[in-house]
Amino acid sequence: MRVRPLRAALITILMTAAAYVTVAFNPLSSDAAVGFTNPVASAPYGADPWVGFDNGYYYLAATTWNNQVVIKRARSVAALPGAAESVVHTGTATASCCNVWAPELHKLSGPNGTRWYLYYTAGTAACCDGQRSFVLESAGTDPMGPYTFKGQLKVQANNGWAIDGSVATIGGKNYFLYSSWVGDLQSLFIAPMSNPWTVNALGTRIAYPTHAWEQVGTKVNEAPYVLQRGGKTYLTFSASSCNTPDYKIGMLTLTGADPLAASSWTKKSTPIFQRSDANGVYGPGHHSFFTSPDGTETWMAYHANDTTAQGCGATRTTRLKKVGFNSDGTPDLGTPDKLSTTLTAPSGDPGGTVSFPAAGTRYRLTNASSGKVLDAKNCATADGTAIQQWTSLGNACQQWTFTKTTGNHYRITNVNSGKVLDSVGCGSANGTGLNLWSSLGNVCQEWSVTPVGGAYLIANRGNGMVLDVAGCGSADGVAVRQWAALGNACQQWKIAA
Repeated sequence: MRVRPLRAALITILMTAAAYVTVAFNPLSSDAAVGFTNPVASAPYGADPWVGFDNGYYYLAATTWNNQVVIKRARSVAALPGAAESVVHTGTATASCCNVWAPELHKLSGPNGTRWYLYYTAGTAACCDGQRSFVLESAGTDPMGPYTFKGQLKVQANNGWAIDGSVATIGGKNYFLYSSWVGDLQSLFIAPMSNPWTVNALGTRIAYPTHAWEQVGTKVNEAPYVLQRGGKTYLTFSASSCNTPDYKIGMLTLTGADPLAASSWTKKSTPIFQRSDANGVYGPGHHSFFTSPDGTETWMAYHANDTTAQGCGATRTTRLKKVGFNSDGTPDLGTPDKLSTTLTAPSGDPGGTVSFPAAGTRYRLTNASSGKVLDAKNCATADGTAIQQWTSLGNACQQWTFTKTTGNHYRITNVNSGKVLDSVGCGSANGTGLNLWSSLGNVCQEWSVTPVGGAYLIANRGNGMVLDVAGCGSADGVAVRQWAALGNACQQWKIAA
């Protein structure tokens, strides 16, 4: 990570912010092809994705960069982009607050029966040397929890750095897979587990960067995830620095008897998934695998960027892709798809989409903390007009329309001026300003809308940061700017016509 045949005439999508959402249902038989476009999760919660299907729902969890672990669910992949994020855990001092990465869910049997276990990496708010691996346990068999904190998986000597934890069951035994350092080599490790929250030995290294394609930017092997098929175990992983567009996926095959021995794993000499300049996909990596609703297909969830300049931050979005298989049984991941490509949903997907915001509708955006609305300063119409919050006046200067662009992003246009919401200078630092500008058609003027906490996070496609009220101020005239997602109400907006 680093710096699942269902027949229904009507599908009900549950959303926290139902009061503000128009849901458009597509009544389809299970035999009909359902289409969707990527991404299925955008900024700020689209990096390092885990996706699974259980009991009629898809579940998606991803990095937050703050002290929250969030999960969203939907009946159809087409509804995932608009599904509500639910906070299932908030970090405390005992859970290594406050920088959460790479959550994964695994349904395992243990001393408490069958439960969901949510593994994640967390450290101090100052990235990134403090990162360690932790685990939560569900109260029952619902992936949404509730969860209790079980503790840290201490897998490295001297309580060393350990990220991107995942669990694989091999030969009836559970193993914890993760990434850590040996010198300047970020490597893959494996540790035996005595129960779903405890390892009974420190990890042993089974792979490290040996090929040039694993060493672009930094020598990296991370984000291990196991795929099993036809009696064989494949360990896929991410390679090279995620700060580069050459972040990619490689593969090991378990060819020996002992998963704890490095000699039991054979590395494929070439990557199995990498950038596609032709399709505008860069740095595809950190992935997971899941089975289609009817159990006949294997799918992958992964993250990627839209430009070569984007790196390890919140710009990465979650995409889905069907997995093929070669004649020898090995996975064939193919080439990353363009965001504009309409894909056929996993087999057995019942369909159903969320159509919000509605095109042409005028909306007010009200801050969940201050109660003030998004406002164009002084009702000005020129390029460069600053954005602030102000008491609602009911005028066109405080009304906005949403126009969908590529891949579940929107241009947000001020009704009074006709100018669009713009990230000043296409900046990427916390505090980057907002203004109105003529439409340029670039990613700095495109925004994703993610429901969370009864409101919405509005995030810039270019930098991954969200609309934020400066200093959590409550007065008229306080600037609205961009900031990394903190999980607070000052960054949440109610969207109402």
